[in-house]
Amino acid sequence: MKYRIECQPGYSYLEVELNPGDSIASESGSMAWMDPGVEMETSTRGGVFAGLKRSFLSGESFFQNTYTTEEAGSRLALAPGPSGSIVALELNGEEVFLQKGAYLASIGDIKIDTKFDGLRGFFNEGLFILKCSGTGTLFFNAFGDIQEVSLTGQKVGSDVDDAFDAGWEETAQVSGDYTVDNGYAVAWDPSLEYRLTTGRKIRSFLFGDQIMLRFSGVGRVWVQSRSPQAFASWIHPFRRVKSKNNK
Repeated sequence: MKYRIECQPGYSYLEVELNPGDSIASESGSMAWMDPGVEMETSTRGGVFAGLKRSFLSGESFFQNTYTTEEAGSRLALAPGPSGSIVALELNGEEVFLQKGAYLASIGDIKIDTKFDGLRGFFNEGLFILKCSGTGTLFFNAFGDIQEVSLTGQKVGSDVDDAFDAGWEETAQVSGDYTVDNGYAVAWDPSLEYRLTTGRKIRSFLFGDQIMLRFSGVGRVWVQSRSPQAFASWIHPFRRVKSKNNK
């Protein structure tokens, strides 16, 4: 199976070339276009209980689609809801955690399950996160561009900013202690310890936007360059409001 990610990073979509025996699973509603030879099967993938967990606990689709073909070279395009980047991550019997809404598709034997984050995540919209495990290729998306940050467990340079001097396109390396606003975290390795923390109490009380994830240890964190929550707050004053004088 061949795949490529087009239109990075602003309006990315995933294009896959299927041959007989190939298959790819995706979120329901992500199919943008496909050749006539591509067949689609809709199921709960893992049973009704697994579908309910994904739908009600993590905001993912109850149903997922699996695409196959009997014609060599059949093409399929998958597009995420938000405008942003897509990451292709190879898993070899490993796990990775995703925030809700980040899963797009997967190739191979990859299980998508819901992980309860405990009471420490009570103020986190990602109280239930996705646990992706198995062997294959996992595709996840974000709102905006995606930066992979590698936590090394030791200080790199005299300042965290030194790690980003190479530019946004490369993987940044920072110490084993890294704080990400909750709206910008997309995915992370399970080898990392993480906990919720807040900013100053007055600001947190007034604005309610200082819930952050603090990571420590050795592993990778993927962060997005834009926050859906921040965008929603920005666009909120411009919404159309029905006048009270209208009847």
